[in-house]
Amino acid sequence: MGTLQVGDKLPTAREVVEATAINPNTVLRAYRDMEQAGLVELRRGLGTFVTRSLARPGAENDSPLRREVTDWVTRARATGLERADVLALVTAALDAYDNEHDSTRPGDRERKKEDA
Repeated sequence: MGTLQVGDKLPTAREVVEATAINPNTVLRAYRDMEQAGLVELRRGLGTFVTRSLARPGAENDSPLRREVTDWVTRARATGLERADVLALVTAALDAYDNEHDSTRPGDRERKKEDA
């Protein structure tokens, strides 16, 4: 199915069901929930289109940060690191950052509560 950007057309509910074997009612509910949340817009006769993203600024597929991460992952894999090694390095870097900065960002505190 892939990642969609603002303005992209969503696949039809039928296409999602055929591609994923998810219950049709679940797919229709998800589309309805996204519409109510203002994430998509139904255009009669044309389909359903993405109207906004939940991605934070800088997290988009074409952002400079995403390109830097992609380049780093490419270099890491080229040196022979396996997926688990790359994930371990990223986790260690995040842990070190959190320890140095005391994880005072609200979203991080929420996630820590959920993890506990």
